[in-house]
Amino acid sequence: MKLDILAFGSHPDDVELGCGATLAKEIKFGKSAGIIDLTRGELGTRGSAELRDKEAAKAAKILGVEVRENLRFADGFFINDKEHQLEVIKMIRKYKPDIVLCNSIDDRHIDHAKGSKLVSDACFLSGLMKIETAHDGKKQEAWRPKYVYHYIQWKNLEPDFVVDVSGFIDTKMEAIKAYSSQFFDPKSKEPETPITSKNFFDSLDYRARDLGRLIGVEHAEGFTAERLLGVNELDNLV
Repeated sequence: MKLDILAFGSHPDDVELGCGATLAKEIKFGKSAGIIDLTRGELGTRGSAELRDKEAAKAAKILGVEVRENLRFADGFFINDKEHQLEVIKMIRKYKPDIVLCNSIDDRHIDHAKGSKLVSDACFLSGLMKIETAHDGKKQEAWRPKYVYHYIQWKNLEPDFVVDVSGFIDTKMEAIKAYSSQFFDPKSKEPETPITSKNFFDSLDYRARDLGRLIGVEHAEGFTAERLLGVNELDNLV
């Protein structure tokens, strides 16, 4: 199956938090998209890996992605080496995306930057014909995505560009709410974490509003790019 967009996250919920509205918008306007989670988030303070599996499946349905897979790397301990790169390469060659979205290049959680570099490196290596991989017993063809973009997470990094997601923020928030074990719940008796506060949950909306304000729209999501960005015509800009 070929997908237009393949979004990677170090943990289930990373994609929803970082680029959920962008995915929902692209899907609404005809793009095909999938999500690959690197880990099951098993070291998370709240919930369990099994519960997050269910939450991720629910969130995927809300966003409308065609596929969601989990590579089951070790939460907190996966590294950017040949073994892990090859597993990511297999996913890239399996779905042949034109666009890859992945974790922030720098963030509070150590897995985010690690996942960012791992996926970025795998995107390049996936295009090398002499690296051989197989899926379901069949040799895979080399494939390199045209674009690799990094969504912004906890740290308020300066984006290289933003996507107008006006009208899609509610879908993003609904997908995030699917992770009921992870975010604000006044009835929960589990330990508090940096992402369980109401302030954090509210910040997802007001950050998108602030980025939207800067380009004159209601909501926007920010990304960093690995190369110089260009436009075909001056009026392509929002």
